[in-house]
Amino acid sequence: MDPKKLPIYGLRAELATALETENRLIIEAPTGSGKSTQVPQIVLDCGVAGPGEVVVLQPRRLAARLLAKRVAFERNEPLGGEVGYQVRMESHVSAKTQIRYVTEGILLRQFLSDPELRGVSAIIFDEFHERHIYGDITLARALRLQQTRPDLKIIVMSATLDAGPLRDYLVPCRELKSEGRMFPVEINYAPKRIDFRRRPMWEAAADAFEQAIESGAEGDVLVFMPGGYEISRTVEAIRARKCARAFTVMPLHGELSPRDQDAAVGECDKRKVVVATNVAETSITIDGIRIVIDAGLARIAKYDPNRGIDTLLVERISRASADQRTGRAGRTAPGTCHRLWTEQEHVARPMQELPEILRHDLAEVVLTLKAGGIDDVENFQWLEKPNPKSLAQTLTLLTDLGAIGHDGKLAAIGKKMVSFPMHPRYARMLLAGGQYECVRQACLIAALTQGRSILERNKGAATRGKRDDVLGEDGISDFMRLMHAWAFADKSRYSVDACRKLGVNAAAARQVKPLYERFMKIAEKEGLKVNSREPYDEDLQKCILLAFSDQVAKRRDVGTLHCEVVHGRTGDLDRDSVVRDSSLVVAAEIREIEGRGLNVKLNLCTAVEEVWLDELFPDDMEDKIEAVFDPVLKRVVSKHWKSFRGLELHASMKQEVDLQQAAEIMAAEVLAGRLSLHKWDDQVERWIARVNCLAEGCPDYGIPAIDDEAREAMVQEICLGAVCKRDLKDRSVWKVVKSWLSAVQLDMIDKQAPERIKLPSGVNAKVRYEPGQAPVVSATIQKLYGLEKVPTIGFGLIPVAVEALAPNQRPQQKTQDMKSFWENAYPMLKKELKGRYPKHEWR
Repeated sequence: MDPKKLPIYGLRAELATALETENRLIIEAPTGSGKSTQVPQIVLDCGVAGPGEVVVLQPRRLAARLLAKRVAFERNEPLGGEVGYQVRMESHVSAKTQIRYVTEGILLRQFLSDPELRGVSAIIFDEFHERHIYGDITLARALRLQQTRPDLKIIVMSATLDAGPLRDYLVPCRELKSEGRMFPVEINYAPKRIDFRRRPMWEAAADAFEQAIESGAEGDVLVFMPGGYEISRTVEAIRARKCARAFTVMPLHGELSPRDQDAAVGECDKRKVVVATNVAETSITIDGIRIVIDAGLARIAKYDPNRGIDTLLVERISRASADQRTGRAGRTAPGTCHRLWTEQEHVARPMQELPEILRHDLAEVVLTLKAGGIDDVENFQWLEKPNPKSLAQTLTLLTDLGAIGHDGKLAAIGKKMVSFPMHPRYARMLLAGGQYECVRQACLIAALTQGRSILERNKGAATRGKRDDVLGEDGISDFMRLMHAWAFADKSRYSVDACRKLGVNAAAARQVKPLYERFMKIAEKEGLKVNSREPYDEDLQKCILLAFSDQVAKRRDVGTLHCEVVHGRTGDLDRDSVVRDSSLVVAAEIREIEGRGLNVKLNLCTAVEEVWLDELFPDDMEDKIEAVFDPVLKRVVSKHWKSFRGLELHASMKQEVDLQQAAEIMAAEVLAGRLSLHKWDDQVERWIARVNCLAEGCPDYGIPAIDDEAREAMVQEICLGAVCKRDLKDRSVWKVVKSWLSAVQLDMIDKQAPERIKLPSGVNAKVRYEPGQAPVVSATIQKLYGLEKVPTIGFGLIPVAVEALAPNQRPQQKTQDMKSFWENAYPMLKKELKGRYPKHEWR
């Protein structure tokens, strides 16, 4: 298609004019409008961005390469010349490059080496509606840079965008909108739910393809599948159908060779079927598509708290993503979309995916920000603030890994880790692998932790026996068994039958190899020496420990699998772990047990030695001698313990303790209600209430209140000399409590806060003193006759409330105004009670 006929081209003049006066721009244009290829060219050709290069951020490597190639073709230039691309571990740029397509992490890392982005005149954020975490962070860095470089142009583009929050974030900014062209697309849902476990998704997609072609549908076909494995099976399934003979069936995903990728998006002399991941959802336009078949799934990155890393798991796409996919069938002519789920299931799907900042691990991003000189990440200019708890956990993890110090600043090892394009755990592991000459094994372990376990659980005794015979029973790490299992699967070429006999998941094992090779390439690129010799077990164990030091656990005793874990957690060692007899382990996977609070399940464990903790983490080891209360012995003991990040490694106790310390500890137990002073009874509490009543009601007389602090001081004095529960039994209390006041003040309490008050009827009524309330006397109505006003205490300053009781001693009325009581309340009470108690006096 002629680029000038693309809908986005209609914005050329308006876009150029806007950039002459503004340095921030939002462009909303639907899928297929040409924004990804044309806007960078318009910006460059109009000259409004200055002489530097135009950098275009793309969420996916495949899209970055294909778009760069397309633009280079349109400009009749070789790829890598005026137009180039840069993705992780691949670069086609030169000194001549003026339009550079990059994945989001590339530019963020460029900020580290060149904070001013010299030579960059404009940054275009494409497909921003997908809200990738690196896109968010890079936008924030760009806005920060723009404060000192107002010449830098920032353009945010999206197919569908809720522009409100973004507009507020970018203000002041201009907004441009291209309506695009969209032909009608008929959506067909599955008549009933398809269980992909019974009917594989590739067969269901082939069924839909067959139905569409036999119904006479025209045009090329685009099939959406979640990943490379599902794509290859779908290609096979469609090719097996007779109606596919007139078609060329091709895969499209990021792991293909550039040649195969180009073939999928290029022209073809036959009708074609392209089976793709969600890269074809928005970033790449394939001409001629009029039929879309959508499995409704994608590999979506989410944080897995069990392993402390981000994972790519197959999940249902949102309704917004489904609409994007549908739109691919209506770009050039009316089309059809066949969804492999029911309309009822569609309604239950989420409207949109959460932004990655709310569902991703933040460790790699925070480490990159720290490396860029941004220490106060909590107050960073986030487009959408991450969960404060997640951010705090991230900072703790980076501290545990040694990437940042306890002051929050980047440490020396962190500076090395940031150059590795991977999660900081595995950056730390690979660095350790280089140090201990076990890079190969470190890369394999890192790969084994990324996806599903290759060893299936709950297998029968026969399978477990064969597994033990072939894989061995290494007792130092669960990873050793996994490594042996993967080697077996790889040697058997991932034969399902061979793997099944040992309970090895062939599909999961197959996915390990490309990850392993990728980690190896990163290690070599970063200059790590790849070992040729087999490493010592101890070296590999230390390597694992350095990557997962935040998950060190200690068995409570030999007879249980229950463990204490660093940072105050508890957990149970996996019953099938080969290190179940080890007292000190490090877990690579921690699973939270639902409804069990801080209790977790420890998997993928490796035995470690305490001396290694001393060697590798000297600053996190603590030797402490402290007096503590032993709840079993019911006494204060002197405890000497050694701990690692709060995890007690071992302890010894002695009974000789400092008596002052013992008094404070015993007092704390008493005040917490775990121990009791037998002679501190209700009478003591009533006396304290009298003191506090007078202290509060008569402040000018200098009576000191007995508050919580005073109670603590009293209890400590009473406990002085006591070291165990038995010592508290006969402790004198009154002497210490009354010593709080002078003799004059004690006399004042007796006279001005009396225990009883004499009423006109001659009755000595008991006074109740309650914290925070007026004192109260209670008496039957007959005993209150003659009481014209409420009594007072405390030099006449504190009125005493009067509680009138019925003859049966039940309260009827509480008052501090006797005149009102006799005139208003009493007549009604008399009328009500006289009939029930006729023998009592009623005046």
